[in-house]
Amino acid sequence: MNEFRTARTYNQNHVLREYTPGRRRVSVYVAWSYPAEAGRNPAELDNRFSTMTEVRRVAWPAYEEPQWSDPMRFQQGIAGTLELFFWAWVPFQQFVEETTGHPVPVYQRVDQAGFQAPLDERVLADTDTLFVFGLDHMITGQEAAPEEIEAVRQFVNREGTCLVLGPHHDVGASDDLAVRDMEYHHHGDPLVPRQQRFGRYTRSLMHGLGVPVENRYGLRPAVVEANKIAPLSIARDLDTKGWLEGVTSLNFHMHLPHYAVTTDDPNTIQVLGRQPIDMSRPPHPFTEAGNTEFNMLLWMPPAGERAGDVLLADSTIFSSLFGGDESLRNFWRNVVSPK
Repeated sequence: MNEFRTARTYNQNHVLREYTPGRRRVSVYVAWSYPAEAGRNPAELDNRFSTMTEVRRVAWPAYEEPQWSDPMRFQQGIAGTLELFFWAWVPFQQFVEETTGHPVPVYQRVDQAGFQAPLDERVLADTDTLFVFGLDHMITGQEAAPEEIEAVRQFVNREGTCLVLGPHHDVGASDDLAVRDMEYHHHGDPLVPRQQRFGRYTRSLMHGLGVPVENRYGLRPAVVEANKIAPLSIARDLDTKGWLEGVTSLNFHMHLPHYAVTTDDPNTIQVLGRQPIDMSRPPHPFTEAGNTEFNMLLWMPPAGERAGDVLLADSTIFSSLFGGDESLRNFWRNVVSPK
């Protein structure tokens, strides 16, 4: 494990966690290149994260405390926004450690110093539940190598494992600028450009593993009150392992991906949760096609040689930037508990 660094772990050298029956070991893999994301030209409008200055301007007066606004204490460019992600994942990491008894390492595909962490046995050997956060802009060219795909295939062939894939939204895929503008006005987030396409790494990993799902769009979820997301439409008859036991809703985010199923085989993958769309918003091509909900949580039960489970859930569900309640924590607990 000393051949590459781990980012934001409880132990920077990452001592292997001992397997104990009934206590799952959880790891998070962020499939981006930090330098490629932080180094994007802020003059480019599309396919980049916001700078911290842009976040402060849009979210004002939030983030005006010195720890966020002082350039001598917190980076004000794109790197500052990337650092917010790590800050916001800490409550999830702490919750999981309290639940499982194990610390939660967070790996970056390429970290701040350029150290590379391919998704291989050095990550997978002491992991039972693996989260892959697809927050890489497609333009940065992250791609799962054949060896990584095979390593993850062997991982999910182990009894009791769980792979949670979270490719983020794909906004503005159309070449038609009017369609891109329609999508932008539907979700209504001024920090998201007219084109922001995420998840090339997770897409390549899903293709290699035969996961028949594509992340599409960035849809505005319905709310029951300000920033309180509407309840999920849950197929509880399909949820035979209780992934959504005690869950009614997750957390609000202004633009969430639709996880489109690309197979006609109803036994391959189950759509456990669909999120109602905010139909009061300006139209979107997806709503104009007659859709009022999008696929939010999907499950591939064990099949064939694959003894582990595969879940599809967006990475924002695990971030404190977007709030949370007991229902959300129940979901976290369900995902990291033995099944």
